[in-house]
Amino acid sequence: MAGAFQFELVSPERLLLSEEVTMVVVPGSEGEFGVMAGHAPMMSTLRPGLLRVSREGSADQVYFVRGGFAEAGPKGLTVLAEHATSLNDLKAEDIAGQIKDAEEDLSDASDDETRARATATLAHLREVQAALKAA
Repeated sequence: MAGAFQFELVSPERLLLSEEVTMVVVPGSEGEFGVMAGHAPMMSTLRPGLLRVSREGSADQVYFVRGGFAEAGPKGLTVLAEHATSLNDLKAEDIAGQIKDAEEDLSDASDDETRARATATLAHLREVQAALKAA
C-alpha cells in the first residue's frame, strides 16, 4: 500500500484500531488536521468530534472521540482518546433517550456530587449528539 502509515487508536478500555492507513483526520483542540505518511512530528490535544480513518480501497471508518492526545510523526500516528466509539455503534434515538434520562437525573439530584456527575454525563451525551448530527 503506497503512502500508508501505522495508526493506533487507543481508549482506556482497549486498543480500538492498529493498522496501516492512508490518512486520518483528527479533531484537534485548535481545529481539524489531517495526517498522512511522513507527517512532521507534532502533538495536539483533542476536542470532542469525529475522527476519520481512510484506507486504500475501502470506505472511511469514523469514530467519535472525546478528549485525549494525538502524536504524529514520520512513522505514524497514535491517538490516545479519553473516550472513543465507532460511529456505527451510535444511534441518534438511543442518544436522545439517554439525554432525556440524564436531564431527569440532573433535576432529581439532591447533592453536589450527584449533580456534578449528572452534569458531566449530560455534557458528554450532548457532545455525542452534536457529532452524530455533524456526520
